Amino acid sequence: MLLRLPNVVARRMFIILVLMVIVGLFYIYSSENKYHSCFMEGQVLATQQALTADGETNLLDDVLQADPKPSPGNSIFFHETSCRLSENRQLETLKVTARQACAIESAAMHNPNFQVFVLFAGPTYRISNNNSHPQPLVEAILSYSNVHLRRLNLESYASGTPMEEWLKDGRLSRSKYLFSHISDFLRYLTLYRYGGLYLDMDVVVLRNMEKVPPNYTGAESNTHLAAGVMNLAATGFGHEIAASCLRDFQHNFNGEDWGNNGPGVITRVAQKICGTEDIALMQEDPKRCMGFKVFGRGAFYAVPWKRWRDFFEPEKLEQTMARCKDSYVVHVWNKHSSKLPIKQGSKNAYALYAEQNCPRSYKAAGEYF
Repeated sequence: MLLRLPNVVARRMFIILVLMVIVGLFYIYSSENKYHSCFMEGQVLATQQALTADGETNLLDDVLQADPKPSPGNSIFFHETSCRLSENRQLETLKVTARQACAIESAAMHNPNFQVFVLFAGPTYRISNNNSHPQPLVEAILSYSNVHLRRLNLESYASGTPMEEWLKDGRLSRSKYLFSHISDFLRYLTLYRYGGLYLDMDVVVLRNMEKVPPNYTGAESNTHLAAGVMNLAATGFGHEIAASCLRDFQHNFNGEDWGNNGPGVITRVAQKICGTEDIALMQEDPKRCMGFKVFGRGAFYAVPWKRWRDFFEPEKLEQTMARCKDSYVVHVWNKHSSKLPIKQGSKNAYALYAEQNCPRSYKAAGEYF
């Protein structure tokens, strides 16, 4: 009996290990389904609650249906891909962070002739309801007549595009980085649908970009382009580039790799257009890229992500301002910087950029920004 004990223990440990693996896989699968269903469920709730609300004006309008619609090639787009539902399955009051509001306001303020669309991919929030007023930050961005808040439904937004069937196969919903990869998916799909200028929500626009010729992006490093600032024409060569990006997204999609489906896509497409993998050569020889412009790092990413703290450290103020003096946009790397609030009146580069380029949001944010 004693001789059999080790075998019994080993079998029990093996069974326990198998059960733990099964439970772990079930948890992962449930979590993925939970997040993905959140995007889809929000659309159903929007329809149901629109029928019971006092007025449908409290719900964000669908970008495919509402007027004004994006003007092809002359619109700026932001995407909000967080997914939130209240505990009682009600749509929560629309909220944006101070830094999101700053990005939106700075784009609207410096580009008054462009329409700015903020597209919400998660549950459709109410702008207000009978018991509340819009968040001060929301009021700040909506004080600009060229800002429009819209919702989108992932399936209907992809309908009629090259991504319609691909979306149905479930690879996107199984992504390890679902929110990021939905954001990647949408930026290329939006540029395919409308052209125009896509911007990340963690930028500050410093200058007018209306006269910059279309079809451009920016280098983030010596090896990769970035996908945080991209402009494509709605027709012609720009639309062909957008179509190439969608094809690359489908062919090379990897749910295990955070950057493969965002900056990876535009980098690979540009390499094919320009006939080189040399990022420096793309910038030095514009004819090589047939009219697709690759800006140097100073245009949009003058401060690299490894030095994101430079925006927030007072002792780096002058150095950072000098580094970004020719930039159209500064990117503050929200993935790293979001947990570092700054106090109103702080003497750092980001506070100064916000005060100058998104003054209403900066004021509405309160004590901390």
